[in-house]
Amino acid sequence: MFTLRYHTPAEWAQIVIADMDTFLIDHAAAEKKASGMAISMLSHYPDRTKLVKAMIDLSIEEMTHFREVVKIMTERGLQLGADAKDPYVNEFRKVMRKGSDLYFLDRLLTAGIIEARGCERFGLVGEALPEGKLQDFYRAIAKSEAKHNRLFIDLAAEYFPQRDIDARMDELLDIEAEIVKALPLRAALH
Repeated sequence: MFTLRYHTPAEWAQIVIADMDTFLIDHAAAEKKASGMAISMLSHYPDRTKLVKAMIDLSIEEMTHFREVVKIMTERGLQLGADAKDPYVNEFRKVMRKGSDLYFLDRLLTAGIIEARGCERFGLVGEALPEGKLQDFYRAIAKSEAKHNRLFIDLAAEYFPQRDIDARMDELLDIEAEIVKALPLRAALH
């Protein structure tokens, strides 16, 4: 597996807790986008049988998370917001290489790293929240995200030599760390 090379400061979780409503709206959008990304992957690579099956399952799981977040939002009197561009994801996409195989590998590896960042951050929220239903929810989400980052790396191993995965992952982890360091701390997943 791999380890993120920059750890989100504890201050970020305090910002989230102080503006939980904003975070919930962003979280819902992130889950919806993650489900859409899984559908996009299986649509672009219909000949990759293992990927198609995995992305079907992932899209359903992410949509289930979306439904759960929307339920919490509704209980708090919140509504979905318009989808906004995610500066973290957009910066990360800029480094994806051209060429069908290079792009496919980068797409899998960046998805794995994005899921790992989500796991880290949901875990921080789960630890910072007071005991109760919301804390339990975020701890469960963090565990789910941990499975997702492994999923994408395992899929990369189905289609690419390990040396190619390791070399590119080394580069992408450094790039991702710089992107996260440069982003302002806000009540958003990224």
